[in-house]
Amino acid sequence: MLSAKSLFQEIIDNDESFALFCSIAAGGESQGGWENARIAALVPQSEHHLAPKIARHGADEDKHGRIFNALMRKRGLAPVPVPRDTDYTMLLERAGIGLAHDRLRADHPLTVHDIVTYLAHSRVTEQRAAEQMELLRKHFAGHPDLGRAVKMISNDEDNHLAYCHEELLRLARAGHGRAIQQTLRRCALAEIRIYRDVSLAVMAHMGDILGWPRARSALLAAGIHAVYAWERFAGWRRMVRLEMPERRDALGGPAVPAPEYA
Repeated sequence: MLSAKSLFQEIIDNDESFALFCSIAAGGESQGGWENARIAALVPQSEHHLAPKIARHGADEDKHGRIFNALMRKRGLAPVPVPRDTDYTMLLERAGIGLAHDRLRADHPLTVHDIVTYLAHSRVTEQRAAEQMELLRKHFAGHPDLGRAVKMISNDEDNHLAYCHEELLRLARAGHGRAIQQTLRRCALAEIRIYRDVSLAVMAHMGDILGWPRARSALLAAGIHAVYAWERFAGWRRMVRLEMPERRDALGGPAVPAPEYA
């Protein structure tokens, strides 16, 4: 029977597909680390209190990248090139979601509107990340090699999502509510489309590596399209809701180290 657990298990059990999975994940996390570090350095004076939280967010993302690389090293594997059609962060930037890298490479302070854009983008993408890691945690928390890493990353993603909720609500109270909702909606609708495209690409590459029969690949593709149809109809709304999180000031302290994955 085809299930999320059996699918992930098959990918994890094969060295080539596992290396691709970890390389894709590590690349995205490392890119997120760089983006957050640059944003932290360019925060406007009026939002200076956010700088350490954004830096903490970036440090967490860098840590996640190191974790995925360490998981490969543990199996004697090296990172592999990430196919461009699986590069989620690059495709989001190309779609105009979040802050452009050219903007982040410049040494000009960001505006409050830029911070709204950053937080709205993060609110949407962290929702996706938290859901994905929760799925992995559900099925692999007890895995001898992956369990600790999955639980650590999942907890971090939940913190990131809580932080986005709390800071966006603060900015909404400060008068930015309309801009926040408009940006969230635009980000969410673009993200679900890009997530569909990346999912199709990842499954196609995995299918080539693992030799999946055409019927199985077609079934997986149909499932991905069905998820997109639901998200386009109603599911995207979960990505734009703002609620005060149970975890308050989730990024208020230093990043939790992971020396075993250094």
